[in-house]
Amino acid sequence: MSDVSSLLPASVLRNLSDKLYEKRKTAAFEVEGVVRQLTAAGDHERIAAVINVLTNDFARSPQANHRKGGLIGLAAATVGLAGEAAQHLDHIVPPVLASLADQDSRVRYYACEALYNIAKVARGDFIVFFNDIFDALCKLSADSDNNVQNAAHLLDKLVKDIVTESDQFSIEEFIPLLRERMNVLNAFVRQFLVGWITVLDSVPEIDMLGFLPDFLDGLFNMLSDSSHEIRQQADSALSEFLQEIKNSPSVDYGRMAQILVLRASSQDEFTRLTAITWINEFVKLGGEQLFPYYADILGSILPCISDKEEKIRVVAKETNEALRSIKAGSNAFNIAAVLELAKKELTSEWEATRLEALEWIYALLERHRTEVISHLDSIFPCLLQALADPSDKVVLLVLDIHACIAKDRQHFHQLMVFLVHRFRTDHSLLEKRGTLVIRRLCVLLDAKRVYKELATILEGEADLEFANTMVQALNLILLTASELADLRTLLKHSLSNSDGRNFFVDLYSTWCHSPMATISLCLLVQAYSHATSIIQSLEEEDVNVKFLVQLDKLVKLLETPIFTYLRLQLLDPGRYPALLKALNGLLMLLPQQSLAFKLLKTRLKTVPAYPLMQASPSTTSEFPGLSITRRTMSSNPYSQLISYSQSNEDGDENSDASDGGGNVDFQAKLQQFRGVQNQHREHLLSQRERLKFNQRGSLEPSQAVIKRFET
Repeated sequence: MSDVSSLLPASVLRNLSDKLYEKRKTAAFEVEGVVRQLTAAGDHERIAAVINVLTNDFARSPQANHRKGGLIGLAAATVGLAGEAAQHLDHIVPPVLASLADQDSRVRYYACEALYNIAKVARGDFIVFFNDIFDALCKLSADSDNNVQNAAHLLDKLVKDIVTESDQFSIEEFIPLLRERMNVLNAFVRQFLVGWITVLDSVPEIDMLGFLPDFLDGLFNMLSDSSHEIRQQADSALSEFLQEIKNSPSVDYGRMAQILVLRASSQDEFTRLTAITWINEFVKLGGEQLFPYYADILGSILPCISDKEEKIRVVAKETNEALRSIKAGSNAFNIAAVLELAKKELTSEWEATRLEALEWIYALLERHRTEVISHLDSIFPCLLQALADPSDKVVLLVLDIHACIAKDRQHFHQLMVFLVHRFRTDHSLLEKRGTLVIRRLCVLLDAKRVYKELATILEGEADLEFANTMVQALNLILLTASELADLRTLLKHSLSNSDGRNFFVDLYSTWCHSPMATISLCLLVQAYSHATSIIQSLEEEDVNVKFLVQLDKLVKLLETPIFTYLRLQLLDPGRYPALLKALNGLLMLLPQQSLAFKLLKTRLKTVPAYPLMQASPSTTSEFPGLSITRRTMSSNPYSQLISYSQSNEDGDENSDASDGGGNVDFQAKLQQFRGVQNQHREHLLSQRERLKFNQRGSLEPSQAVIKRFET
């Protein structure tokens, strides 16, 4: 100190610690002059002594005014050193940096001022302290004192200028500092960081794009900041980087893709839109680099397809189409992962997402059938579950996938078995979607093949109630669906066509589970005598409410174009007496007050009587009731028809055989029908006994049935 006192007068040292800034400033000029003289003389030892005094006695003093004086003195000494400052910076800069964190805001302010002046002198030599300076500036950007913030902002601008013109700056050492601070929430710090990213990216010699994955997530995080200015700055920086990516021949798409996938599910709309826009560009530019991330990218796209924001939906759909259009080998990406993701999205609450998930399964099935089939056990239950989807579009697409899978014989059988099981366990599915499912499969997989397979499976069904319900559903579809017109045509000529006859036989065994379905089938194939025999074989317990409901439907169907041929045959009752008898049998089963009874009765009244009047006596032996008909014709033509029909009983069912059905053993079929119906009766009886009803059981007396049906 005694050595320094000869260089720095006591008045200078005293003024350095004065509370007035002007006196400290005057003393600083004195210090600058002294150091300048020593520099000119090359006396660096005594310069070091001056710096030591300014550091220990002032900058690190517990007195705030001393610290202020020490800071301005160190800055003045640096100015005095001028071009020789580099060799003393190791002793000048550290105490100033320490003062940037001082508790006194004025000390922090003067520390910024001092460091600014030191940096102006040192310039490139100042870079060695960059990491510490950057850390300090990051903290000062959020300082509670506005004056300190302003001073730090000026210092920050100067440091940026120095860095951009320096060839000693190390981006590799800077990136870890940047990465550590990117998730800070303070708005001022975020502005500070974005500013540095933008400045460094503008320097041609600095490759910020190569380090983009290290701070990309932080930039996306800023897009949801409450400050509009910060959002704009972050968006501007991201837009600039995206443009650079488009123009760069080498980009690390993989690391960034993982970040984008996470950000695409952000709660913030702007963040989601930006992320999905980036993903869209990556899909177009990334090519094979993105194959390992196929599933992850798809996982981010599918939910966005149903986003509430239209812009996001549009970009997501475009990205999805672009991703699906990429032709990749099965070894290029993880098919199992993509299937698993698509399976997961089948449970999405949004229809558009579920549809796209199915489109992916279908596309993979067409391109990589073997690999997809190998994972069938994983996705098949979900595809069956999707048949209950509330959206018809989803169900139709699921059926397309099922049909594509079922091209192989074993998978076709598996589909039918699983489908029957699904209907068995979920009766509401059969009720709501059964018709749609069966009709679509008939279009996609050949109606005859579908019906034969279902009939084979249901023939041995243990659940008799379900078998009855299922057969009724299949029968109604067979009679009404436009897609099955060719099948109905085949059955109409089954008694004269071997192919149709075999198909009729295949269906018959299963159709026996439902009396009304069996009768309908017989009317369709024109086996009228056999239909009559089935009607006559019915017992009291067979005629329940369900039966009458089905009979009501059949009567109404008889008036539709499907049964036009049958109604036209009524014009020639002499040729089709069994048809009259069958229809009269149905009429006898209907309650007289029901609409179906009146409808069928009206139809039978229109049957012409002239074929009966023109019959010759020689035909009496063939139609023994003809004479009776002649006697009663004038009084009641309708009774004549009934009498005529009843007079032509052919219990041996020769009329069906004469129409070409000689190869069908209808007597055996009738026994088969009775056997199946006995099983149903025994099942219902055992069910009644098991439940031990104390009141009226499920099989009601016929009068109660009729009353309920009429109601």
